[in-house]
Formats: sequence, C-alpha cells, structure tokens
Amino acid sequence: MRRIAVINQKGGVGKTTTTANLGAALARAGKRVLLVDLDPQAHLSLHYGVELTDDQPSVYDVLTSSMPASEVMQAPRERVRLLPADIDLAGVEAELVSVMGREVILREAVDKVADDFDVMLIDCPPSLGVLTINALVAASEVLIPLQAQFFALQGLGKLLNTVTLVRQRINPAIRVEGIMLCMHEPLTKLAGEVVDDLSSFLEGARGSDVPWANARLFSTFIRRNIKLAEACSFGQTIFDYAPRSNGATDYMRLAAEVFTELAAQVPAEPASQPRVTNNRFPPPEPAEIANAEAPKSAAPKAAAPKAAVPKAAVPKAAVPKAKRKPPRPKRAKPKAEPKPKANADSKPRVAVTQVAPATSEPVVPAVPCEAAAPSEAAPAREAPCVASDPAPVAVVAPVGPPETFQETPVDVSVDDRTDNASSVRHEDAVTTAP
Repeated sequence: MRRIAVINQKGGVGKTTTTANLGAALARAGKRVLLVDLDPQAHLSLHYGVELTDDQPSVYDVLTSSMPASEVMQAPRERVRLLPADIDLAGVEAELVSVMGREVILREAVDKVADDFDVMLIDCPPSLGVLTINALVAASEVLIPLQAQFFALQGLGKLLNTVTLVRQRINPAIRVEGIMLCMHEPLTKLAGEVVDDLSSFLEGARGSDVPWANARLFSTFIRRNIKLAEACSFGQTIFDYAPRSNGATDYMRLAAEVFTELAAQVPAEPASQPRVTNNRFPPPEPAEIANAEAPKSAAPKAAAPKAAVPKAAVPKAAVPKAKRKPPRPKRAKPKAEPKPKANADSKPRVAVTQVAPATSEPVVPAVPCEAAAPSEAAPAREAPCVASDPAPVAVVAPVGPPETFQETPVDVSVDDRTDNASSVRHEDAVTTAP
C-alpha cells in the first residue's frame, strides 16, 4: 500500500480539496483508497458528506483509546473508506503529552488494515504539531500542495526541515514525492517567478542526501475553478458534481502523473492546458516549427470592382430658424457732475440743515422770554428762551487743498437751556459744501 501524506503547514493552499478529489480519481481508476482526516476542522469528512454525531467514533478514538481503525471506518463512496474526524482532535496533543511513543500511534493503527487498500491519503492539519508528526511517521511519501505565492514559498523551507528531522529520528523511509501547484495562474509574472525558484531549488538538490533529492514539480497544475469550491458545499467530489469541468480533468491527470500505471486511462492532454515548465509553454514540435517557417505562397487577390451605387438625393427638411429675442435696452447711467475745482481765493459756501433734537421731548418753538407766559395747566417748568442776539461761533472748515484752512463765522441758535446745565446744544448741524 502506498502511503501519501498531503501536507503543508500553511492553510488555504488546497490540501483537503486535493486529498478528496485525488482519492476519488484513484477510486474511479479502480484503486482501493483509504482516506484519513487528521484536521480538527473535519473538512475532508464534510467533503464526502460525513458529519458525525456524538455517539459515533472518529480518528480521535483511534489515537487516544486505541480503537481499531476498522471500527471507525465509513464507506462514503465505492472503493473509498474514510477515517472521519471531529473537533475533539484539537485536544489530542494535550492528552498525548505524557504518552510514550505518541508519534507512532497512527502508523500502528493503519498497519493492521494495510492489506485491504492500494493507497492511503492523509489530510494533515495546517500546523506542525503531534497530528502532523503522526502523519509523517505513518506515511512513506509526502505530497506538498502549493500556491504560487510568496508566503507559501517561504513556509516550504520549514516544512522540509520537519520532514528531515522525522527521517533522521523516526521514519527513515519518508521522502518528498513532489510539489503540485493549486489555484495556479500561469500567465501572471509572480507565478512564473515562483515556479522558476521551485525548479532551481529542486534541481540543486539532485544527488544530495535529503528527503527531496528526487522530488519533482508536477507538470499538471490545478487551475482555478469555481466548480471545485461548489462541490464541497454539496458534500460531493468534483467527479460527482461536475465531471466535465476543468477541475475534474486536472485531478484525473494528476492521478495519472502520481501513479504512472494510470496514464493509459487518462485522455490526452489538450493544447489549451500548458504544462508547467518554468512557467513557460512547452517547446513546439519540429514539425510545427517547419510548418511555421515554410513560406506561404502569396496569391494575388483579384480586386473586385465595386459597383457604384448612386446615392439618392434626400431633400433637406426646412428647419425654421429660431427667432432671436430683441436685446434689452441698456440703462442710461447717470452722469456724474463735475466737481468744481477748489480755488484758494473763492469764499467757501456753508449749507445749514435743520436737524431734529436729540432728546425724546417734543420740540418747543423758540420765542422771546417776554412772550412765554406760563399757563395754569402747563407744568411749572419754564419754557426755553432764545437769545435775541446770539454770539457768533467760529467753525473751522477745510477749504481748498488739505494744507489750507480758513475761519468762517457761522450762526448757531440755542435750542434748549436748563437751570442745572449751562451747555448749549447746537440746533443746526454745520456741513461744508465743496
């Protein structure tokens, strides 16, 4: 029985999808397949439509209670047996911390049923803990799904170091079978650089004493296909959900590349899917090159005279012109009166305007003191008096240029006079006209 561990400590690179569909492809080719789900998420079990209840045993019981694997197996498909998983696997490492030989428990369990199967595929968790070590000890080959990205390539070195330690101390028969590309986009520049690095790395390990000395980069890559994502949601493999999709074709060719004896059962590779050769398309065949280099006879094409089709004169429709609105009359701007020029010899003109008194009391006309006789109904307050001969007050007004001033006498009348105040309020405001 060939024992293959599908492993990569990085998540989301296609480990579960590869285990489920590669196992289904081998079963369709007539192989007896044993699938082992070591991921606590139990995605491989769900991919085949197996969802355990609380009273059903799982691979957790095989590792912790020494339950025989034959009592835990389920048969989701013809020629396919499954050791299902559940969330209890997350606590295996804590329960086996004090158990001697905990790394070889899975190997001892599958050795008892090895004669009943042709191949065993182990879906490993995205970690390098006790479950992954059990898978590396129980397997003899390692298949590494990889996405052509920087982080997936960076984690490859740590994974290979773990495989080397397991080979040195526990399982000297372990070796890396190859690296397969999942969700591959060969036309991107990044994918080409990653493929070039992988090819040079594997070529540099040839002839050395490392587990990946004979590893290969599989020429069949898994193209990005939405049918692969849809199939697991229905609890089916890609061959049950969409047997004619690109995903089904890719995994069938991958099975033929891993098991060379299945190559006769796989149809020929179409020209639409290039092989992985440093992210370059395979070189053309010599016959194709000869056909491409052969000069083509340039046959002169006869110029067919075009028949002159007279164009019918289409009368143009008379489009009435839009009437333009009459322009609005322009408003005449008032002309500013010219300012008279200031003359130093001319006398300034003084304009006197009547201004309302500042107080809120009614304005009493100014009369001589002799005529203002108080009445009985009038208040005791005396009426304001106006001097008959007011003294002239000199007001300075600017005339002419800013530096020239002239004193001009202006008559000012007294509007109100009180007994307690001797101030005189100006009745008229004086403004100087230019």
